[in-house]
Amino acid sequence: MKLAKILHSRGFYVTFVNTEYNDKRLIRSQGPDFVKGFQDFQFETIPEGLPPSDRDVTQDPASLCDSIRKNYLTPFRDLLSKLISSPIIPPISCIISDGILSFAIKAAQEFGILDVQFWTASACGYMGYLQYDELRRREIIPFKDHDLKEFAWGLANSKHPFLWIVRPGIVMGDSAVLPDEFLEEIKDRGLLASWCPQDQVLSHPSIGVFLTHCGWNSTIESISSGVPLICWPFFAEQQTNCRYACAEWGIGVEVNKDVKRQEIEAIIKDMLEGKKGKELKDKALEWKKKAAEATDIGGPSWKHFDTFLERLLLNRE
Repeated sequence: MKLAKILHSRGFYVTFVNTEYNDKRLIRSQGPDFVKGFQDFQFETIPEGLPPSDRDVTQDPASLCDSIRKNYLTPFRDLLSKLISSPIIPPISCIISDGILSFAIKAAQEFGILDVQFWTASACGYMGYLQYDELRRREIIPFKDHDLKEFAWGLANSKHPFLWIVRPGIVMGDSAVLPDEFLEEIKDRGLLASWCPQDQVLSHPSIGVFLTHCGWNSTIESISSGVPLICWPFFAEQQTNCRYACAEWGIGVEVNKDVKRQEIEAIIKDMLEGKKGKELKDKALEWKKKAAEATDIGGPSWKHFDTFLERLLLNRE
């Protein structure tokens, strides 16, 4: 969405395509006006091919990936046909699609449209994907699930105030239900919510540390705000991002795979009260400065994006 807004600010006509399911979640979290769009910035949806659900839950990753492979091409192709035939929409100069959505490449080729793969994970994560065959050969198994309640009590026992975003459906089974005694314990210093404007929260001066699964967007937002990390990687390239945050960049601490509430309590106290936390905060502020320099006018990220826009404009001509 941020990329779409930047392109729009540079004069591009934007059609933002989402699934019907995610569009509904967006409306629930941001309000119906968010997707109304403008004359030159519109929203469209395609069905995801999964059983309908009004519940605001996280879709099963395996089922979703299977549906992407089998069901997304046809509705996306139909949408492109509609947009191309519209008398009020300018010619499509480029499709920017998530790096895992291979159906967009096929559709773009059929219509003779340039397709740009937007890799939303980290570069180190991309290199990790190249090692998958080796991981399978060596029979390295995935990490096991962790206990939500252990995290909850670790937060409570730290005695520090916190904001905890628990998305509906992120944890399956009974462990997703937090006990009443926990809610009573944290009622004066803890806030639970299903969503927040994460980048705005992280930039607030009262934020001392960020407990995260280490998705790349969350990692980037934390770096940009100078906030150190408590890393609890779960799947995809999160383990790789975690390793870089902790071992290479020096801005995070990883939670043990077999998570215990005593460990969470100790890590939080050390991060907010101890010498280790001060060192990580100083390092996080160094990376914040680097991020600001990279994205400022004339910085490398700014220059790369300008080069990208120039190529898009040349293709449109």
